[in-house]
Amino acid sequence: MTPHRGFSFSAAAPNTIPTDGEPRRGRRAWLKTIALAFGLFGAFSVAHTAHAAPLDELKLDYAYYSPESLVIKRNGWLEREFAADRTQVKWVLSLGSNRALEYLNSGAIDIGSTAGLAAVLGKANGNPIRAVYIYSRPEWTALVVRKDSPIKTLADLKGKKIAATKGTDPFLFTLRALHTAGLSRDDVEIVNLQHPDGRTALVNGQVDAWAGLDPHMAAAQIDDGARLLYRNVDFNTWGFLNAREDFIRDHPDALARVLKVYEKARVWIAAHPDDTAKIVAEESKVSLPVAKLQLSRNDFSQPQPGARQIAALKAAAPILVDEQLVRNGTDLNAVINALVDASVAQPVIATASNGVK
Repeated sequence: MTPHRGFSFSAAAPNTIPTDGEPRRGRRAWLKTIALAFGLFGAFSVAHTAHAAPLDELKLDYAYYSPESLVIKRNGWLEREFAADRTQVKWVLSLGSNRALEYLNSGAIDIGSTAGLAAVLGKANGNPIRAVYIYSRPEWTALVVRKDSPIKTLADLKGKKIAATKGTDPFLFTLRALHTAGLSRDDVEIVNLQHPDGRTALVNGQVDAWAGLDPHMAAAQIDDGARLLYRNVDFNTWGFLNAREDFIRDHPDALARVLKVYEKARVWIAAHPDDTAKIVAEESKVSLPVAKLQLSRNDFSQPQPGARQIAALKAAAPILVDEQLVRNGTDLNAVINALVDASVAQPVIATASNGVK
């Protein structure tokens, strides 16, 4: 009997069927070997077929702090990309990194938009994600006060109430900012509110300061006359597009196609700034001047994750230990190295750079 292609049999497994005259034990052993071999082949074939099958549903988020996601959603580019596969595209709104991380951790989405340091915090606490693309290098957060606030310096925040969304870049930005003034979380009262509610609380005088996030922060400046108390672009970590590890493993081709569409949006944004501002304004329900201010604080030129992001995150990570936001003994350098995955985006970006969209 000729062995099945793709398998080889050792000398312990004869290549001829034992006859009835041969010992039954030898025949049983031979049949067991053949059954095992074909069983393994069948399992491989099923797994291969499942892997190659079109994706039934693609679940990803859109966020007001991720202009590419808004452009892609508005133009229906992902729906067109996957139309031939009959893949349903499900969009879920993330109002902050904390929400995106919750959705990723639960499997409600496959791909989600967060800030870099928030992704580190999620990964360190067991969220099964990897950062596969950079959607922007933003200055999207600062500490904001009302236009008539007597607060002039970070030191003036001692004993004050600060609205911040826990688990997000603005929250972590606040902790790092306080440390520069010799203050800690215990020196202030942090009021946990989602980003738009934080702005409302500031306007209404319910808090003294707010860890803002664009476009809400830009709206507070333009519409409310709010003042940026403390800015530090280096404390704003990168905008990460994260994917669940099981999605990366099971659907690498689909993920690459999603990144191809993100690349299309990134290039389109650079060529169509006015149209982009209009989309951001309409999707986020802010004025056009607010959208333009938000976009002016974003750098879309560096989509490839890699050494620069790793270095920035390792410089920022000690705040997670200092504020006891991760378990004792967590190796954050190892977490960051495991989080940032350059392999998926690299060929996609290289192809786009060669003019193939």
